[in-house]
Amino acid sequence: MLHKRASEANEKSDNSIGSDLASKKRRLDITDSSSASDKLLVVASGSSSSSSGFLGDSVVQRLDMAFGNSNRQEIDEDLHSRQLAVYGRETMRRLFASNVLISGMHGLGAEIAKNLILAGVKSVTLHDERVVELWDLSSNFVFSEDDVGKNRADASVQKLQDLNNAVVVTSLTKSLNKEDLSDFQVVVFSDISMERAIEFDDYCHSHQPPIAFVKADVRGLFGSVFCDFGPEFAVFDVDGEEPHTGIIASISNENQAFISCVDDERLEFQDGDLVVFSEVEGMTELNNGKPRKIKSARPYSFTLDEDTTNYGTYVKGGIVTQVKQPKLLNFKPLREALKDPGDFLFSDFSKFDRPPLLHLAFQALDHFKSEAGRFPVAGSEEDAQKLISIATAINTGQGDLKVDNVDQKLLRHFSFGAKAVLNPMAAMFGGIVGQEVVKACSGKFHPLFQFFYFDSVESLPTEPLDSSDFAPRNSRYDAQISVFGAKFQKKLEDAKVFTVGSGALGCEFLKNMALMGVSCGSEGKLTVTDDDIIEKSNLSRQFLFRDWNIGQAKSTVAASAAAAINPRFNIEALQNRVGAETENVFDDAFWENLTVVVNALDNVNARLYVDSRCLYFQKPLLESGTLGTKCNTQTVIPHLTENYGASRDPPEKQAPMCTVHSFPHNIDHCLTWARSEFEGLLEKTPAEVNAYLSSPVEYTNSMMTAGDAQARDTLERIVECLEKEKCETFQDCLTWARLRFEDYFVNRVKQLVYTFPEDAATSTGAPFWSAPKRFPRPLQYSSSDPSLLNFITSTAILRAETFGIPIPEWTKNPKEAAEAVDRVIVPDFEPRKDAKIVTDEKATTLTTASVDDAAVINDLIAKLDQCRHNLTPDFRMKPVQFEKDDDTNYHMDVIAGLANMRARNYSIPEVDKLKAKFIAGRIIPAIATSTAMATGLVCLELYKVLDAGHKVEDYRNTFANLALPLFSMAEPVPPKVVKHRDTAWTVWDRWVLKGNPTLREVLQWLEDKGLSAYSISCGSCLLFNSMFPKHKERMDKKVVDLARDIAKVELPPYRHHLDVVVACEDEEDNDVDIPLVSIYYR
Repeated sequence: MLHKRASEANEKSDNSIGSDLASKKRRLDITDSSSASDKLLVVASGSSSSSSGFLGDSVVQRLDMAFGNSNRQEIDEDLHSRQLAVYGRETMRRLFASNVLISGMHGLGAEIAKNLILAGVKSVTLHDERVVELWDLSSNFVFSEDDVGKNRADASVQKLQDLNNAVVVTSLTKSLNKEDLSDFQVVVFSDISMERAIEFDDYCHSHQPPIAFVKADVRGLFGSVFCDFGPEFAVFDVDGEEPHTGIIASISNENQAFISCVDDERLEFQDGDLVVFSEVEGMTELNNGKPRKIKSARPYSFTLDEDTTNYGTYVKGGIVTQVKQPKLLNFKPLREALKDPGDFLFSDFSKFDRPPLLHLAFQALDHFKSEAGRFPVAGSEEDAQKLISIATAINTGQGDLKVDNVDQKLLRHFSFGAKAVLNPMAAMFGGIVGQEVVKACSGKFHPLFQFFYFDSVESLPTEPLDSSDFAPRNSRYDAQISVFGAKFQKKLEDAKVFTVGSGALGCEFLKNMALMGVSCGSEGKLTVTDDDIIEKSNLSRQFLFRDWNIGQAKSTVAASAAAAINPRFNIEALQNRVGAETENVFDDAFWENLTVVVNALDNVNARLYVDSRCLYFQKPLLESGTLGTKCNTQTVIPHLTENYGASRDPPEKQAPMCTVHSFPHNIDHCLTWARSEFEGLLEKTPAEVNAYLSSPVEYTNSMMTAGDAQARDTLERIVECLEKEKCETFQDCLTWARLRFEDYFVNRVKQLVYTFPEDAATSTGAPFWSAPKRFPRPLQYSSSDPSLLNFITSTAILRAETFGIPIPEWTKNPKEAAEAVDRVIVPDFEPRKDAKIVTDEKATTLTTASVDDAAVINDLIAKLDQCRHNLTPDFRMKPVQFEKDDDTNYHMDVIAGLANMRARNYSIPEVDKLKAKFIAGRIIPAIATSTAMATGLVCLELYKVLDAGHKVEDYRNTFANLALPLFSMAEPVPPKVVKHRDTAWTVWDRWVLKGNPTLREVLQWLEDKGLSAYSISCGSCLLFNSMFPKHKERMDKKVVDLARDIAKVELPPYRHHLDVVVACEDEEDNDVDIPLVSIYYR
């Protein structure tokens, strides 16, 4: 599942760094000349040579004219690093040049504005002519009760401005006319009549250049979006994915050439894709950069739609890379699209007939409001019938669009909630619409074309409600009450919720639940925990935090900000990690008292632990995760659905160690190696030095006890660090860095090609240097190469940091630094004939064991003892812990330098420091829009969970990708059922035996169920096994006493039971997998 994969990316081993981001893939960078003038529609422009073939010269020229070079802003990479991983620099620059109008500042307008301000557009103008009502506090997080009576736009400006001071946020309170729209690249209307919308859209559609127009509506549990980006809109990256690549193994000389690739990784090409070739030896005609069409695409081969009969004969090598094809979209104006909407974007295929009906319903609502001057009243059957009559009349005249069955029950629900803007719907649609605005500003990702309709009527309470229950209570929750009723509102307020995590997802959840009134009653309570602190990079998504909160606890700040949204929010913030080590904090009583658990985590292990607790205590769990534009939600309901841990993603494929260390063939391998070397040289070795110096006797004894190759290697590194490579001055550090460069990028390569020459063969006679291996060449150092000089200087600075050596000012002067490096004497290198280089892809270590390891270790310990006596008693090194989000600490300079020098050895394309940071820093791409959408979807499920009466078919799991856009919703999978006799159980069941029973009583209790227990264990200890005669002596002992005496189980005061695992057979001696058995002893 997506969120499992996303969170696993944080936990990859070194050998799989960045495989989610750029594994074996290279981007075909189109050089854009882009930055928009303030009043031009911002769309992506590519180089005319690559674009005009797809779009036509006139379109490309018109688009190229829209962008000049006058407005290239610097991007704060510390702040926007996660967003940059999704959009790239060019899209970000286009966002920085875009002016957006948002008209309608109820909850949906505020959500859209929030997402765009966090994204960093140039300006956001908030328009509204109406004043804040108490009703608005159900969905708008920027309003407080003090704002009631103020203009909605004016009341929103300051709090939205606080999200990002780099964005100009202004308000507009007058009535709009068409000409006002010419100041913007995108206009969004969330509260407008159809007549006015058509008028404005006609103007935007015909404007030169066109102004992107978005109309969005949230009405109760129903929502709609319409997009019109003009008569010709160019999309230059339809999905945001890296171009697929393959490493060529062979190419035939024939018409329709057959091309096979190495089986290192499956090809992701599709028939009709365009590809380009590079580095092909022999058949060099393919290296001219011309895009070529492929067909018959298979997992490891494809056919080229080209005759290669007269081309040169393929020798070896070659990379094939997909060319991402631009797309031109011809949008219809709203006037035409209403009558001819084309294909609707579906979200839930169990509601295949729903979009045409909602297309009709929203038009009927506009007619109703136009005639009555108001929305239908919640619970009014008269208004509902009037709306149904209008819809029926419109449907009659629709011709081919006529809906066969006008669902009156659905329209009744639509009428009842038509006035309300619900927070979960606003959050969901705020994410969707915010992403569409980004697309309009940049041409990045495929726009919604053109209508999207959605409903979540399954979220309504299962019990029928009296119309009086919808009546307003003069409460901030009146809008929500008008949809769900006052009784249900009480359930929300009394809920006891545990939110795990207060990062990007957590901030959104707390905001949503504060607005919904969850845990805001006298009986309710929300507990949020997070052991992390706020960093600068959090501020672009985790919107409850401000720059002055950097360094503070996330949960505390988030809880305080959420309580400011709704002062009645009963929220407690903790800073505990949720896990086995904190079960004294989150004890049995804590879990048993909960109503629901909402996960907002970023790693799989924590998710699995929380899932196990929810499974054990039978609590509903709402799961979600994001990865760039993608998001996934999962609803876990006791006894109705499978649990989170029931399905797992397959493990990431890891590059073999020998590939990473000697035979890299993509930049990921180089960065994996670079991070490993960084940590070894600057963190692990200094830490080992300190461990030795702190306790020399204990340390050396442990090494002698280990007596293996790893202990030998560790001691060799410590001796080297304190003896031969010990630094006293910064010049020593510079010398060390220069010699390290020579070792890594010259000597090791010379040794490798000496051991395996270019014409070397394997034991089978095949060329050793065949794909995917790339033959390396040593580098030649030159101080005139800024990248080499920067690498050596940066490495020397970090080396000096480990030894506590001051950094001289002259290091900032490239000329003086170069002179200092050039003074280093570099010894000549002679390759060794007996060098051992690991080539086995299954090897897990590069260290080879030796029969004399113990003797060598003893010699090294003697050397260490001598080194120690040459040091001052208080000498300690300062290990450097890798920190990716500080561009001033030289960490990424060293890692990017290591990776790029190695890439240069192997003729692998290099990457800039930002891309290196994404991969080596294992940065998970993240944006505010997908986060907001995910939490909105989850909170729609929260309504169902807290109602507690829904069937499994009412719940939804969702996968969505805003880039495409794609929405895929399905009901959850039920749990697997095990049956025995007349009893059935699932993973959710736990058999409980009370009364502090003896072992005999437990066995008899199972016997009464037709089960013969032959083994009972507690933890890893066996309490009973029928094969052991002595175990029969335990029959009359209490199970809890056996657990204490035999399993040495510690039973804390807060624990009232212990769990045992029982292995059973039925009457026919077949094993039966029974639930966990809980023995209550108190």
